[in-house]
Amino acid sequence: MSEYPQILGVYSLQLEADIGTGGTVSSHQNVTYWYARQLDDNKFEVQPLNTQHVPSGVRSELTEMDFLKQYTPEPSYYRIHTVPALKTLSRKIAMGNQAFADGDLDEAESQFIKALMIDDKSVDANYGLGEVYSEKKEFDKLREVLETLLGLNEAFTYEHRQKFNQFGISLRKNGHYDESIRYYEKSLEIVEEDENVYFNLARVYFEKQQFEKCTANLEQALNLNPEFVEAQKFLGYCKKHQAQA
Repeated sequence: MSEYPQILGVYSLQLEADIGTGGTVSSHQNVTYWYARQLDDNKFEVQPLNTQHVPSGVRSELTEMDFLKQYTPEPSYYRIHTVPALKTLSRKIAMGNQAFADGDLDEAESQFIKALMIDDKSVDANYGLGEVYSEKKEFDKLREVLETLLGLNEAFTYEHRQKFNQFGISLRKNGHYDESIRYYEKSLEIVEEDENVYFNLARVYFEKQQFEKCTANLEQALNLNPEFVEAQKFLGYCKKHQAQA
């Protein structure tokens, strides 16, 4: 049995467009290229390619019938243009992550910026660059990256959960509390029932000494997962601290 999702490659979409007015109207074929994946037996996903030939932007889902009727496979385009570009993008992100792990923030910044020149909506590259600016405490640049991430719903899905957690911790650890709250609240708009996000929000509010909001988020986390031991302990500590305050 096949495992999903499956990468299908690049497909083209041809649409008829009328050019001109009145008696000068002529028909024109408009061809666009899309990155396609099969999500399950009857669900397909397409994402437009940018000028660098990599998938970027809003993803759309189609049924098998609609996908097969509208889209045409372009294996040569995929092999010649998209595969090399995706490999370059992946390599730049990997080099950025390694430089960040080595503590070379300038090199990490350079590699993530190069990756974003290939795909400015790359979730991994934006997360990486955001961590760099958080560590360097370059607030204006961090805010720009955060605004980009807040506009990318994909950044808050389970597929990117590891990077999501790392970035949230970095924001809180470096004192960017208000930005951290915006970040976690955006996540809850997309994935409402995530006890870990409520727990992390509680930690931010505790740092801000807003103990009522800290307690409320911990209680919400425990409503979702009553066996959440860390939240139980933190709630007890927070209530004790609040009473003393």
